[in-house]
Amino acid sequence: MFGSRKFSPDADIPDLSGRVIFITGGNSGLGRETALQLAKHKPSTIYITSRNVEKGRETIANINSAVPGASIVLLQLDLASLSSVRDAASKFLNQSSRLDVLFNNGGIMSVPPALTSDGYEIQFGTNHIGHALLTRLLLPTLLKTAEKPETDVRIVTLGSSAHTLSPKGGIVFETLRTSQVDLGKVALYGQSKLANMLYSSELACRYPSITAVTVHPGQVSETGLSRSMRESHLIVRVFEATIGKVIGVSVEQGALNQLWAATSGEVESGVYYDPIGKKAAGSTVSRDRRLAQRLWEWTEEQLNSQ
Repeated sequence: MFGSRKFSPDADIPDLSGRVIFITGGNSGLGRETALQLAKHKPSTIYITSRNVEKGRETIANINSAVPGASIVLLQLDLASLSSVRDAASKFLNQSSRLDVLFNNGGIMSVPPALTSDGYEIQFGTNHIGHALLTRLLLPTLLKTAEKPETDVRIVTLGSSAHTLSPKGGIVFETLRTSQVDLGKVALYGQSKLANMLYSSELACRYPSITAVTVHPGQVSETGLSRSMRESHLIVRVFEATIGKVIGVSVEQGALNQLWAATSGEVESGVYYDPIGKKAAGSTVSRDRRLAQRLWEWTEEQLNSQ
């Protein structure tokens, strides 16, 4: 990774006393590793979300075993259900008047064609719309926190180099309320990750008091997302058995970029980062300001109608 930075969570993450952190998908993979590493630096509270309550409780027990006294709170959340998103946000807001870092980390990859409970293509609805609603609901608290002295409020969105695999034109708005089966699983995942990037860049433009960035974790081998991709595509299984063994990274390594983005003093809002802390251009369509604005407006219309 030419041009990448060296980053050690133990040495380089500053003291996080008083900080409140929210991590979607915090019960497994990159989210769990992110919560574990941040817990070592004494934040006030880390909120993690999980669809499965038992798995979430197991994660908290494991973190508390490694970091005794860490304050970890579980919120049940299914990003494919807007009512679940609203419920999780409401429970958080009833418990905390502060939020310093929001990790839009959870997601799905290359699942069979389906719709969310609200009628959107399943990957787009989960990875983008669910996070967009959550961000919208938590935004007043993020902005209020940013007004306090000595704060550094951030929204870190987990992106992917797979955004380059999005359909022609980037996002097929006209059929997002169908399963878009004709586009294929990989293109649909790319479409959802492109939306993450565009939405994050628009957040950076609209809310300058908050640092909003998108990060690519690298080719992470052992996460729920990578397992889903392997199960769905023979070419992915062949790639990981050969080239992937050479360039793939562990979950611990994959979490470094978002840990850096959440805590480093060198982060610039609106930027897409490759590991670790390396500015990346992304695809041409990912830098399309008109498409970003269209996505923002479309998303607002959809959320207002729900």
